[in-house]
Amino acid sequence: MSRPVTTVGVIYLLHFERPYRHARHYTGWAADLDHRLAEHAAGQGARLLAVVKAAGIAWTLARTWTGTRADERALKRQGGASRRCPTCGVTPLPARRATGPGRRSAR
Repeated sequence: MSRPVTTVGVIYLLHFERPYRHARHYTGWAADLDHRLAEHAAGQGARLLAVVKAAGIAWTLARTWTGTRADERALKRQGGASRRCPTCGVTPLPARRATGPGRRSAR
């Protein structure tokens, strides 16, 4: 049995200038970040970004990580995007050996 192909791309965190209902952030994944951000700016792609645009709420790219869609899903499952957002006052730790989000390094 072969393993599924895991494409490495960019996981990104968008910070909203003000909350939209309960949402203050959006976490996504893209193979081409510039193209994906242009889609979001146009109100296309993710539904949340479309309604944020329609509500006149601006957003900024707050943080990026290298990773797969599975890594993005793991970050979303963990919740607490504001704990990872530098705009909200969080200072990211210096880069360490890559083990992926939510994974422990081999000891």
